[in-house]
Amino acid sequence: MAPEPLLRVEDLQTQFATETGTVRSVDGVSFTLHAGETVGIVGESGSGKTVTSLSIMGLIENPGRIAGGRIAYLDEDLLGKSRAEMDRLRGNDISMVFQDSLSSLNPTMKVGRQIGRVLRDHTDLGARQRRRRVVELLRQMNIPEPETRAESYPHEMSGGMRQRVLIAMAIACSPKVLILDEPTTALDVTIEAQIFELIDQLRRDHDMGTILITHDLSVVAHACDRVLIMYAGRVVEEAPTPTLYARPLHPYTLGLLDSIPAGHQTPRTRLPSIPGEVPDLAHLPGGCSFAPRCRFATDACRREDPALRRFDPDHRAACLRLEEIHDRAAG
Repeated sequence: MAPEPLLRVEDLQTQFATETGTVRSVDGVSFTLHAGETVGIVGESGSGKTVTSLSIMGLIENPGRIAGGRIAYLDEDLLGKSRAEMDRLRGNDISMVFQDSLSSLNPTMKVGRQIGRVLRDHTDLGARQRRRRVVELLRQMNIPEPETRAESYPHEMSGGMRQRVLIAMAIACSPKVLILDEPTTALDVTIEAQIFELIDQLRRDHDMGTILITHDLSVVAHACDRVLIMYAGRVVEEAPTPTLYARPLHPYTLGLLDSIPAGHQTPRTRLPSIPGEVPDLAHLPGGCSFAPRCRFATDACRREDPALRRFDPDHRAACLRLEEIHDRAAG
């Protein structure tokens, strides 16, 4: 019998009321996360991936609301919990690393004290024990001279170091679920590789379930076990990472993969791109939301809204022409 997932998201619907209409930022998203597993959520800005993570964390505020669905952590319904219950859960059982380290850290407080506050709020450790734990966490993050760096302010650290501090805060209480929202934005490729190596080591050491949110499919190649592709608030494809790269089915996934630079290309090579933009979520087009940008679209695609359906036992996609696209790719 397969183990129960750490996290189960079922038909999640998160909406925002605006002057121009209701924005369905997350529209029926479902997925699971198991211990020791890393799930990637990929999509352009406006696809709903970050709102999905904020919904899980209970951080949707007015004018937003969760309009439907279920989020279960170890079979506990998170949507039924009070604010105080979620405050106890956040940082302790489920943690999140935000993409902008400068805005996520308090600029007027030393980083050691900020990590120490997490420990104060969620553990019974005394002041000296918290101090030792802070230094231990910074050392675990491969930050040199951790005792000295604990006394630094965020602006006195590099972007890579600040990101490591955010990760240290997130794992301070050994959470079972760790959500990372674009954790390497604006970092160079060397630092990016170090951050992902560190995250992978933490996942293996603590058997954490990890959700990695990114706009870049190349990032998930070696970091994720499974990938969800989101577009216009919905999951349009889900598959194990090797399957997705070897046999992408949805035209949006094909476009994302085509836009990844290849090693044989020269600096002057023009990369393929997906035409158009993500639609206005308050005024989605009829039929398939991706149809206006899709090179495979037919009149039927502009009329019918495709459901997410299984192509293989572990591979789902939402497209009316799955079999045709697969056969064309195979041929």
